[in-house]
Amino acid sequence: MTRSLKKGPYVDERLLKKIAGKKPLETGVIKTWSRACVISPEMVGFVFGVHNGKVHVEVLVSEDMVGHRLGEFSLTRKFVRHGGKMQKELEAKKKEAEITASKSAKAATDTKKK
Repeated sequence: MTRSLKKGPYVDERLLKKIAGKKPLETGVIKTWSRACVISPEMVGFVFGVHNGKVHVEVLVSEDMVGHRLGEFSLTRKFVRHGGKMQKELEAKKKEAEITASKSAKAATDTKKK
C-alpha cells in the first residue's frame, strides 16, 4: 500500500543530514539500515551501504532510482541456482570444453614460437 500524498514520501532525516553539503564522488560509502527510505533527487551519485540483514550492500544511486526505496536494491535472500543433478552435468561438460579449448590454444601458440 502506498503512502498518502498528503504525508509525502518517507525520507530518513538522518540520511539527508549525512549527505547535506557533501559532494557525491568525494564521500565514501554511507552506511544505513533505513531500507524503507525513498530515494530523493539529492541522493543521486552517492554510494549507500544498505543493510540486508547480514552485510551492507553498496548501492550507487542513479537518476533512474529516484522514487524507489533503498531496500529494493539490497536483496535479503541469496539466490541458489536451479537445476540440481542435470545442471551440474551440463556445467561439468562446459568446463571440460573450456579446458580443452585453452589447451589447444596453448598448443597452437607453442608451435608458433618454435
